[in-house]
Amino acid sequence: MVAIKNQDADAFVARPSPAQPIVLVFGPDAGLVHERAEKLINASVADVNDPFALVRLEGDALASEPSRLAEEAHTVPLFGGKRAVWVRAGSRNFASAVETVLTTPPADCRIVIEAGDLRRTAPVRALCEKSKFAAVIGCYVDTERDLVRLVDDEMKQAKLAIAPDARAALVSLIGGDRQASRNEIRKLALYAHGKERVTLDDVLAVVADASALAMDAVIDAAFAGKTADLESQFGKAIASGTGPGTIMSGTLRYVSQLHKARVAFDTGSSDEAMRSFIPPIHFRRQSTVEAALRSWPAPRLARAMEQLAEAALNVRRTPALAEALAQRALLNVAMAARRK
Repeated sequence: MVAIKNQDADAFVARPSPAQPIVLVFGPDAGLVHERAEKLINASVADVNDPFALVRLEGDALASEPSRLAEEAHTVPLFGGKRAVWVRAGSRNFASAVETVLTTPPADCRIVIEAGDLRRTAPVRALCEKSKFAAVIGCYVDTERDLVRLVDDEMKQAKLAIAPDARAALVSLIGGDRQASRNEIRKLALYAHGKERVTLDDVLAVVADASALAMDAVIDAAFAGKTADLESQFGKAIASGTGPGTIMSGTLRYVSQLHKARVAFDTGSSDEAMRSFIPPIHFRRQSTVEAALRSWPAPRLARAMEQLAEAALNVRRTPALAEALAQRALLNVAMAARRK
């Protein structure tokens, strides 16, 4: 197996190695999985619209007819050139089809398998991770640094600059799914067409990501001590596609800003404290944030920040338990808020 590290994934996708003709792309970020699978296909054939160059197969169909994958992979192109087979995994097990091509890998064909969030014990993943002819690329929720780079790349392509506060606000509103994030950024670029610089007002006018709104509801419930609301909102956030890692990252940013605001509140006014939030808090959340600001002393916020940072690290280290770990960490915050 060649496990492609996250920082090397984009380079491999742009120029895949011929030594690994089979590539498994999987993970919880469906948008990023599809984007990388598509780029691999584009890098493997001259014309993706040529039916002799690219064959699309469904994993569920291969489960019934496993020999089809090897037949397509070893077919000689009618007019020469390279071929590719794009397999989209479904709910059925097609590991036997993959095992055949791993045993006798094709010389002039790239096989790209696009899958969801596979466990380490999933048959297709287990087979690919044992073979030297396969590359395995995991696609996980974008970090803040990834999102900043994504924003800057899209703005550069649109020949636009973006103000620092606008970038910070935009990054806080996207995430959870790469394709959805990219679409929001492109929508913003289209809105700002004709201008030289994207401003915070542009971001607030255009970008309204559902995952961000769901995440705000989770965080507000936790710091208000509303355990029942927290459980409900957490379930909604997960259902909307927001990953546990994204929720933890958002919570950490919030508690850091809340701590900074509380210090400002202790030495100044409520207005000065609220101005310390970057990006600014939406007016609909202002009363909720002000209530948290008054009920959480700075020392307790500092302790909560340490505990949440440790929980966020555990969420990243153990993705199989990520959802349970994130929910427990937030419930601990809610219980602390109720104790006051």
